[in-house]
Order: sequence, then structure tokens, then C-alpha cells
Amino acid sequence: MEITSTPTDEHVNHAYTTNKDALLKRLGRIEGQVRGVARMVDDEKYCIDILTQISAINAALHKVSLGLLEDHVSHCIVDAAAQSADTGDNAIVAEKVDEMTAAIGRLLR
Repeated sequence: MEITSTPTDEHVNHAYTTNKDALLKRLGRIEGQVRGVARMVDDEKYCIDILTQISAINAALHKVSLGLLEDHVSHCIVDAAAQSADTGDNAIVAEKVDEMTAAIGRLLR
């Protein structure tokens, strides 16, 4: 899967940077699980065993996603709310909430 840039890439202070090493470690384990599933398919392992591993991968990805959403709320949305309060511009926080809502929608597809 190709990762494409989005307009939100301009943000430099991401909340997850404090947990970056743990996040990368978890993603590395998931990557290893995916390679393991590919080997299982290549070795023609029992389909139910493969599906069990895919389920574990999905659960691990969901856990990463939830952690990123939590970081987004606790950092990006809280900062946007403070900016909105300081400037009186409610659009600042509304934009971040819309971003998060869209991200949740993509996760639920």
C-alpha cells in the first residue's frame, strides 16, 4: 500500500512523537506478522489458522489506530481548543474535530 501525503503533513508537532519508538516497535511486530501470514499462504497452511493470524493483525492495527486517535485528541484538539479560546475563532477547533471524525470514518469502513 502506498502512503500519500495529505495537507495535514505540514504539522510538525505530532502528539505521537513522545511514543514514537513504541509505535515503531509495534508496527514492526505487525509487519513481521504480515510476513508470517504470507509464509503461511506460501506453505499452504490451514485457512482457519491464516484467518486467525489476520484477525490478530487487525486487532494490533486497531490498537495502533486508537492510540493515535487518543494522541490526536489529547494534543491536537486540545491545542486547537486553546487557540480557539484565545482567538475567538471556533473554526480552528471545528477543523480538527472534522479531521478526526473523517479519520474515524475511514477506520470504520
